[in-house]
Amino acid sequence: MLIYLLRHGATSYNAEGRYQGRSDIPLSPAGRAALAPADFSPESVYVSPLSRAAETAATLFSGAARIPVPALTEMDFGVFEGRTWREMERDSDYRAWVESGCTGPCPGGESRVEFSDRVCGAFAQLVDQELASCAERLVIVAHSGTQMAALERFALPPRGYFDWKSPCGGGFLLDAAPWRDHRRLELIKEVRFTRD
Repeated sequence: MLIYLLRHGATSYNAEGRYQGRSDIPLSPAGRAALAPADFSPESVYVSPLSRAAETAATLFSGAARIPVPALTEMDFGVFEGRTWREMERDSDYRAWVESGCTGPCPGGESRVEFSDRVCGAFAQLVDQELASCAERLVIVAHSGTQMAALERFALPPRGYFDWKSPCGGGFLLDAAPWRDHRRLELIKEVRFTRD
């Protein structure tokens, strides 16, 4: 089975460098225009319930049913959401979080361990489910954090968490052949569904 793990298109928050997290920010007009329909048509696509992921899935795969999976939602950045790093560079909570390698809990939000466990549990369940049904392809449209959490844990060759971040409208194509025996996925290539 092939797995496409994709990031949503660009939003105004992406352009401004703001933490989006669980804030439901739609695609910007420029972000929507930059997306290019995919060259294949899955029957269904699993999506984060946030509008930027659902809109991206509708643009890339117009004929596919969109199935929301709440656990694939981006990390909850708590009080950092809607703000840029420049706005917070003197904020002691933000500085402590950055100095922890962005692993500690965000005030009012999640820690990276909590987030990764949530995402990876849902992701593994989808892979198991689709393999059991003999699906040829699993397509997920979510967030950069979703990609980083799942691929840091499951992808080969190994990379660090932040090394799995893709651009808006981009993502990764993976082979699920090693999954049943090793709970691992083999990276085939990086992909982009944008007009540039």
